[in-house]
Amino acid sequence: MSLRLYDTATRELRDFEPVEPGRVGLYICGLTTQGVPHIGHVRFAVAFDILRRWLVRGHGYDVTLVRNVTDIDDKILNKSAEHDRPWWAWSYTHERATTQALERLGVLPPTYEPRATGHISEMIELIDLLIERGHAYPAADDSGDVYFDVRSWPDYGELTHQKLDDMEPATDADPRGKRDPRDFALWKGHKQGEPETASWPTPYGRGRPGWHLECSAMARKYLGDTFDIHGGGVDLRFPHHENEQAQSRAAGLGFARYWMHNAWVTLSGEKMSKSLGNTLTVAELTKTVPPLVLRYYLGAAHYRSTIEYGDRSLEEAQAAVERIEGYLQRALEVVGESPETLRDEAAGTDVPQGFADALDDDVNVPEALAVLFGAVREGNKTLEQAGGADRATVRHTLLAVLAMTDVLGISPFDPIWGASGATGASDAVLDALVRAQLDARAAARADHDFATADSIRNQLADVGVIIEDTPAGARWSLASDAGTR
Repeated sequence: MSLRLYDTATRELRDFEPVEPGRVGLYICGLTTQGVPHIGHVRFAVAFDILRRWLVRGHGYDVTLVRNVTDIDDKILNKSAEHDRPWWAWSYTHERATTQALERLGVLPPTYEPRATGHISEMIELIDLLIERGHAYPAADDSGDVYFDVRSWPDYGELTHQKLDDMEPATDADPRGKRDPRDFALWKGHKQGEPETASWPTPYGRGRPGWHLECSAMARKYLGDTFDIHGGGVDLRFPHHENEQAQSRAAGLGFARYWMHNAWVTLSGEKMSKSLGNTLTVAELTKTVPPLVLRYYLGAAHYRSTIEYGDRSLEEAQAAVERIEGYLQRALEVVGESPETLRDEAAGTDVPQGFADALDDDVNVPEALAVLFGAVREGNKTLEQAGGADRATVRHTLLAVLAMTDVLGISPFDPIWGASGATGASDAVLDALVRAQLDARAAARADHDFATADSIRNQLADVGVIIEDTPAGARWSLASDAGTR
């Protein structure tokens, strides 16, 4: 089965064929750095991280992923002014917070992460080209504004399948000097009261770039005039992505060949946003659940399906992660090899065909997880066989499970999660302490000192540690997650 992706522009599944054989150019709109990111903000990064991993692991593509930073816009200027901070310091503070949030969720770093403010010359070049081709114009009032002329481009609205006359006026800039209310800003003239440092000289006057222009210029610089995939949240389809495509193609660029959009994270049926006051930040949530659990939660649904956050959402995700971890722990005891050795081998292990078919079907993670948990279920049955499990069989399934979790970015053996998988360093310490007690219990039983062995077992039970004797040795679990280890 070939890789098929849902193209938002054509509203259909399409076989994926890259511009250049063996290589994929992927551009995703990063965050505007006006505040600390919540899980609604970062879902896109997890969704496209899974796609990227599958392009590399499942199809052997050399992927160039560009994820921009919008480090200058109206919101940043307004927020920084409210807090009496320089706009660039405010932006950088939240850029770092965003980077930390994505790293905490195990999102691979992009090939490059350009800032908008570092690409002013490329933006001016694109504006000049659009004016030359008759698709843009400077405002006649000498304000420094430059607008895209939407009526000059007959295909305007093709990405979102809208007719121009049905569209609302563009609200991204002052309507002064516009030929049509729907014309959008390529360049915004400097306004009184705005920091002088938030403007750059151009032939049209001092000012700063429009949001849409930024992404077109950066995508072109790093991925070329035509590239493979442009992604982002579904809320960016209009006006941002519509305007990106219009200005880029009006400039004579092929731009993106496939458009992919992930759905929202909602709370009580509403889009999660700062304006609603219903934000849940990555930093806060990972104080109560391991980062791997949050990563699992954000990636488990199909990327085009809405995630409704509820009180039990993370509990269910944690139970799923613990189920995987529990199987891996039991299998490790039988195989007798280090997690590092197995992780390295799993990196070159083929995933089951059903798993590959699921991800080739528009990155269908729920179906892929069904294959993963099917393998975990069969693996546990093998481990429970009377007289002990066959090591080779256990090892084969263990590697398959690790390979699948690696593709989805949820491998408990990934060093990003810490020494002991999802639950981190504190569980590594707990495991070492319990293991020491189990070793002492085993020695007591070997000496037929059953009173001491029973005492150790009872002491552990009193603090919520349950012991299970198996042909492979004693296993332990906490009372709250019995049977998961």
